[in-house]
Amino acid sequence: MKTEYDLIVVGSGAAGLACAVTAKKRGLDVVVLEKEPVFGGTTALSGGVLWIPLSTHGRKQNPQDTRDAVRRYMLEETGQYYDEAAVEAFIEQGPKMVEFFERETAMQFAPTLYPDYHPHLPGGADIGRSILAAPFDIRGLGKDMPRLKRPLKTITFIGMMFNSSNADLKHFFQFTKSLTSFVYVTKRLLTHLKELALYQRGINVTTGNALAARLAKSALDLGIPILTDTPVQGLEQDGDRVVGVRTGGQGGAKRFTARRGVVLATGGFPHDAKRLAQAYPHVRRGHEHLSPTPTSNTGDGLNMAEKVGGVVDIRLKSPAAWIPVSRVDYGGGEIGVFPHLLDRYKPGIIGVLKSGKRFTNESNSYHDVGAAMVEACEGTGETAMWLICDKPTLAKYGLGFVKPAPMPIGKFLRNGYLVKGNTLAELARNAGIDPVGLEQTVREYNAGAVKGEDPAFGRGSTAFNRYLADPAVQPNPCVAPVQSGPFFAVKLVMGDLGSFDGLNTSVVGEVLRRDGSAIAGLYAVGNDRASVMGGNYPGAGITHGPNMVFGYVTANHIADRSTGSPA
Repeated sequence: MKTEYDLIVVGSGAAGLACAVTAKKRGLDVVVLEKEPVFGGTTALSGGVLWIPLSTHGRKQNPQDTRDAVRRYMLEETGQYYDEAAVEAFIEQGPKMVEFFERETAMQFAPTLYPDYHPHLPGGADIGRSILAAPFDIRGLGKDMPRLKRPLKTITFIGMMFNSSNADLKHFFQFTKSLTSFVYVTKRLLTHLKELALYQRGINVTTGNALAARLAKSALDLGIPILTDTPVQGLEQDGDRVVGVRTGGQGGAKRFTARRGVVLATGGFPHDAKRLAQAYPHVRRGHEHLSPTPTSNTGDGLNMAEKVGGVVDIRLKSPAAWIPVSRVDYGGGEIGVFPHLLDRYKPGIIGVLKSGKRFTNESNSYHDVGAAMVEACEGTGETAMWLICDKPTLAKYGLGFVKPAPMPIGKFLRNGYLVKGNTLAELARNAGIDPVGLEQTVREYNAGAVKGEDPAFGRGSTAFNRYLADPAVQPNPCVAPVQSGPFFAVKLVMGDLGSFDGLNTSVVGEVLRRDGSAIAGLYAVGNDRASVMGGNYPGAGITHGPNMVFGYVTANHIADRSTGSPA
């Protein structure tokens, strides 16, 4: 087996593969090393959206958008953590990255209708900054198809993936009420069942699975080896320069040499228990945390870089992309994590604390709701909230892992995932919530909700609030009363979609020592480097967008240093 390359990329998510493909296109000999038996990393489990302002897709949707508006918005979002050089590089190189990948590789994107998460702030936009990986038939991966990581089980239905849009999901919500939706869903199900029979998995993939598949296809088409089951166990140095890596795994111990550099793209630290206890405020309190990210994301890149002088500063108020999640018991000891991406926006669903009180606008982004949850639960026994709804709302939208009618709910009541009460007080007692507090909260909420109003928290007041709600409910698609028993609840705890704090790097990804000097031959991309977003979440895709952009930037920097010519 060949073990000497120009560039070694450690990790096979969007950032690592974007870096590898760009470097190969620039003439470098590249290998990708992946510790898992499958490739795709966190990307393959994700929504597959990228926040790339001013791309060709976005300019068609929002021709009035400007660089100055993007700068204002990012300054507003990042505050004291605004990094002018990194922001300028992101704005400048983002559209170039999109154009490059669509022109040169199997990567194709599609526009979305996502507003920024805070479109009401200076520089915010109601459309045009988030793009999505186009669907992909994974038979295009050929013999490597089985090595593509499968999507997150909790957000599929018998393995079937959904598009990240209301246009797709609305048909499933209207399955029993609309002939058009019935035909749409029936065709989707029949196609999927045929795929399962032939291939034991869905082959027409969407969202993050499509993003990972298209990037892997691009890499494999270029002859880039993606060596799975090859965990990197340490960095090799010659003096102060990183010149390779040591690996283990099924192939045994090996040493790979890198003439131009090693790029760390191992997915941050969402399953590094020691670092979580340092970084996550609710974990420091001893409270539960569940992450739907791959359990292999144990901070390997950060730990290896620290051993050769790299620095990880835990500095951000929100050191990760927060998302409230629920624990799903599949039976037989198998546990899943359900990220609450959609249900909170729907009218008739509210979120309360153990006290029975609401604490935030439930239709804000998952990160905003998570940050509010962490803050609201300080000084309490657990960081948790409960989503509450009545019977008609449960039947219409579902709740968490519980699907809408006509899907049965009995098993969820039996295993405790879904809690029921004939009255609000009974529901509260069964769920461990204060009954008086819940009854008072629902009474106060309903007083405004019957008119489509939420004077307490302003649900439905932004374009983003309304985007994932129910446009058929008027005058406010986010607000409806909770009134027709029996009533139901699902308990949520804190989770994350990936870490924000990471290695200190230069704009081009060089890993820096405490004194600011670069460690020769060592780079970091993706969640292994500190996020340019400063611990905030401005819009859909602010992880994949910067990760692919800076993977592209880092690869071009390494290639420029190798050849002496700019991209």
